Amino acid sequence: MTDWLAAVDQVEPLDGVRLDAGLVGELQRRFSRPGGAAAGRIDFYTPTFKAYATSEIAGCGKSAWPAVSVTGGECKLQCDHCKARLLEPMIPARRPEDLWRVANEQVAAGARGMLLTGGSNHRDEVEYGPYYPVIRRIKDAFPAFRIAIHTALADLDHARRMEDSGIDAAMMDVIGSQDTITQVYHLRRGVDDFERTLEYLVSTRLKVVPHIVLGLHYGRFLGEWNALEMIRRHPPAALVLVVVMPFYAPAARPFVTPDSAQVGRFFMDARQALPGIPLLLGCARPPGRAKAEIDSYAVMAGLNGIAHPADGMVELAARLGREATVSPACCSMAVGNEVMALDADRPQAKAEIRPVIERESAGAGLAGIKVVAAASRHR
Repeated sequence: MTDWLAAVDQVEPLDGVRLDAGLVGELQRRFSRPGGAAAGRIDFYTPTFKAYATSEIAGCGKSAWPAVSVTGGECKLQCDHCKARLLEPMIPARRPEDLWRVANEQVAAGARGMLLTGGSNHRDEVEYGPYYPVIRRIKDAFPAFRIAIHTALADLDHARRMEDSGIDAAMMDVIGSQDTITQVYHLRRGVDDFERTLEYLVSTRLKVVPHIVLGLHYGRFLGEWNALEMIRRHPPAALVLVVVMPFYAPAARPFVTPDSAQVGRFFMDARQALPGIPLLLGCARPPGRAKAEIDSYAVMAGLNGIAHPADGMVELAARLGREATVSPACCSMAVGNEVMALDADRPQAKAEIRPVIERESAGAGLAGIKVVAAASRHR
């Protein structure tokens, strides 16, 4: 059996990465043969909210998955980790007619789908009401154009209106700590409001893909395991895990970078708690060495997908015996054994790992391992 720490040492881009030996050993004992129909394969997603490429994965263009905000750069909550700055680079669509125009422009430019979001009001609600008829119009005009929506908090009526509008995937942050809701989000809502929103969403036909933000309480873990229990009670189509990126935090309320090993332990617990649900590591996580460490733990813990993977992850997955594919899509659209955003007749990003295999074919290296160059629609 391959020693997983030794496998990491063989991946050149991971030189200098420091992993917790005890945690790696526990992950190997638990997940060297991951359970679940899709756990053996790992999908690497390259959503095009920003330009992306590594030595292993070619970029997939900037227009495939645009992010659109119905409030432009405005948000009433001004949460401590974001301060609405995440909305600023998105395409604004402040009126329903703007959304129709933007969708037509993006389809004409070759987009396969979009992320629809916006700033929240003081109750953590994005006021999508006037947009639902336009979303329905977009879906009727362009059935293959996929729409993932960030719901924020929503009642049952809005959940059903999202369903009727034809939205493909619904996303929300699940927060399990009242202190985090009050102090970080500046919100007068309770943990139960987040669980109710999740319950309402999963009662529809929507493909529901909640998120848990690890380290959301100023870089510390506080309500993450409670959020995981909430998700266990209302099983979604998939779960996306992200790690807080406090680039915009005010000086008076600083965040620390979450401990990578603690993140890895949460991956392990989440995989064990939700054995039949796809677990995906989303775009947001700290850069640099922390990202390489976090992504390594994600590969080892049996997560099913990673968006914008750190350099070396395709090779690491291959060395650990995991079939690797690359898909140019939003990871929140990954449900079951297919990525809904993919279109089989369009070019797809490729895992440029063949040169690595060829370099090492003379030795123990990667010769003989199975690496899929690009994701296919049907597996």
